[in-house]
Amino acid sequence: MKKIFFIVAACLLLMQSLTIEAQSKQSAKALPATAKALSTPAKALPATVNKWKHTVDSAEINMRVNRPLIGLSCGKGGNVTVTYINAVLKAGGIPVLIPVMTDANALRGAVAALDGLLMTGGEDVDPIWFDEEPLPRLGSVDPVRDEFDLKLIRLAADRVIPMLGICRGEQLINVAFGGTLYQDIPSQHRSAVPVKHNQDMPSGFPSHSIKIDSASRLANILGTTETRVNSFHHQAVKDLAPLFHVTAYSSDSVVEAYEAYPHYPILGTQFHPEALVEGGDTVMLKIFKDFVMQASLYRRAKDIHSRILTLDTHADAPLYYNRAGYDFAARRRNRVGLSKMQEGMLDGVFLAAYIGQKGRSDDSLQIAVDKVTGIIEAIHQHIRLNDDLCALATNPDEFAAIKASGKKAVFIGIENGYAIGKDITNLEKYLKMGVMYITLCHSYDNDICDTSTHSNLEWDGLSPFGEEVIREMNRLGIMIDLSHVGESTFWDVMKLTTKPVICSHSSVKALCKSDRNLTDEQLKALAANGGVIQICLLDEFVNDDLKKATLEDALNHIDHAVKVAGIDHVGIGSDFDGGGGIPGCQGANELLQLTVKLLERGYSEPDIAKIWGGNLLRVMSEVR
Repeated sequence: MKKIFFIVAACLLLMQSLTIEAQSKQSAKALPATAKALSTPAKALPATVNKWKHTVDSAEINMRVNRPLIGLSCGKGGNVTVTYINAVLKAGGIPVLIPVMTDANALRGAVAALDGLLMTGGEDVDPIWFDEEPLPRLGSVDPVRDEFDLKLIRLAADRVIPMLGICRGEQLINVAFGGTLYQDIPSQHRSAVPVKHNQDMPSGFPSHSIKIDSASRLANILGTTETRVNSFHHQAVKDLAPLFHVTAYSSDSVVEAYEAYPHYPILGTQFHPEALVEGGDTVMLKIFKDFVMQASLYRRAKDIHSRILTLDTHADAPLYYNRAGYDFAARRRNRVGLSKMQEGMLDGVFLAAYIGQKGRSDDSLQIAVDKVTGIIEAIHQHIRLNDDLCALATNPDEFAAIKASGKKAVFIGIENGYAIGKDITNLEKYLKMGVMYITLCHSYDNDICDTSTHSNLEWDGLSPFGEEVIREMNRLGIMIDLSHVGESTFWDVMKLTTKPVICSHSSVKALCKSDRNLTDEQLKALAANGGVIQICLLDEFVNDDLKKATLEDALNHIDHAVKVAGIDHVGIGSDFDGGGGIPGCQGANELLQLTVKLLERGYSEPDIAKIWGGNLLRVMSEVR
């Protein structure tokens, strides 16, 4: 951690000195005079020192300005062209140099401090990274820098940090996400009207035109669909990575820009806008201003997450416990884990002890009880194995204390009341094991109630035993979860319960007709009950065409639920590792992106605090 601190601190001090110099009213004239004065006899030095001190002290510095930190990738020896630094400063960001380093923990810590990442230009990209042999016309390459830059991109992508790639940086970002490159445009890319992609004129002058997709963010940023750009490269994007879409071409069809909007804040340009900005181009400055604006939103989201309690009310990580080598702390393919929670600044998660529906004989029910008991014990075991990183929470106060200690909180829920069997005393047993909510059923009817999915309407709502379960859950202080229940079950519970209820991972039927979603009438009843709906991030619950489902759809569900039920009755239950994950938010590490989008839609910090856990914790307190 000391290494991380000194690297970031040194870069910040360097950039602060540059900012002070740029902002000083006298710097342009005072520096030569100061340099001359320093060569005078010793008796003149005090006056010179005082003059220099006055120059520094008179800089216009506002200590309350919360400007985003923009990391700049560097070449050998930490070198970077000053035009990149100047462009970031002009756009309102604070540039921080990220030198090539081999200490992985230092690099991870440095990236965690960033609000934006600018991948700069430089040498050719070694084709080894996209599984090709080098061609004779390949220029100078630096595999060490390539490897470092690719790690830098990956770490930034893991945190969904806004990225801007320029020339080499644009090419490397494409490679990092699975794309390929032309090693040499003249010999590999044939065109009837070729463009000279390595201009002879100075970098501040444009040399050829590009056409921009009118529907792209780039067109919106620049306010045009055609512009002239500079060109200093002989490599270019060949096969675009799946995540991206091309937004600009030159007349010979070479890719000049791509982006990942609206899902992710990534923009790549083959040309050098920073050089044009240095030459006085105010249009190209808009690219940097938009980039810094995205970084500012990201920084604000991080600030908010540092102050509030963030809670995901449904994740199915325990489904993977039996897989060889599973480690809740490791950064694996799972969508939820301690590492990804750290990256996404998620403070707590409900891990679901899920049991599928099977036979309902006494023997079958006992097997279900035993299995769920074993899953809960396994959750406790994984918490113990990682007790330096996480702890069990059973109430809001414990949750707040766990966050204050620097750890992640784990709550426990049971998905499917089938796990109770027909023995009501199992409820108290589960409560003593730390269970905070029970989803009454899953995809089939059980001895408690009818489901919303494959129902035979066995009970037309709650069974007599189900009514007993509701009363006992109210008495014990276990939250009743109505995700998965049929509509008749929902209304039966509303008539009977004396405590607020939750829907731990559901969305709204007005926007997606899934049987798992709630009607507006149900949302209003939930609000009247004091309960909360936790919007799900699973494709088939947010868009009727699941192939088109995105984070924007989930946000629309949040908007609708807030409009109908009110801001005090909406939260988030991802269903990660149980099917959840959509473009724009594929795992716990990307949850900051959801907060950024909420900010873009005008939600205040108090509203976001309620959505991210405040509402659910209120219900938890009222039920207990």
